[in-house]
Amino acid sequence: MPTTKVQGAVFGLIMSYAMAIGMEIYNTALRMGLQLQPGGLSNLTGAVFVHALQETAYMGLIVFVVSSLWGNAIGGRFAARHCDPSKDNPYLCRLLRQGGTVAFMCPAMSLTASILFSVLLGGAAWPRLPAIWVGTVLKNFPMAFFWNFFAAAPFTHWLFGRLFPAQKEAPARR
Repeated sequence: MPTTKVQGAVFGLIMSYAMAIGMEIYNTALRMGLQLQPGGLSNLTGAVFVHALQETAYMGLIVFVVSSLWGNAIGGRFAARHCDPSKDNPYLCRLLRQGGTVAFMCPAMSLTASILFSVLLGGAAWPRLPAIWVGTVLKNFPMAFFWNFFAAAPFTHWLFGRLFPAQKEAPARR
């Protein structure tokens, strides 16, 4: 785990872009209607990835800013309320922090995406924003949760460990 501000920023950027790419691929595929075709999301194409990468370029930065300002702190407070690393398994504490962060970040980024893509770029009326936002959270939360736990966080920890090899994590207690 990061021990300096620079390491924290690097870790945050990796995690932000890892989350953004997964969510952009998912949402691009849904916008293209791939879930409605036989085979569903197994029909991903190069066009999905190209479009998702274009949106990830700026959405990853937005994720980084929102998580740096609020998401990480809220996730940390959630974990601290439910877990004590000196008594509980540190891995469980890390998972609780991830869960708390996703529980804040998904609604926050869904609001950002609803405003940006549905209202500003899509032309939806502002009074529709609350309903659009709720629908976006309902659509994105399961994906954000599982993508974070099983793809983005493991990838981020793996890459961070390669970039800063001296930062070995403490082994989980049994």
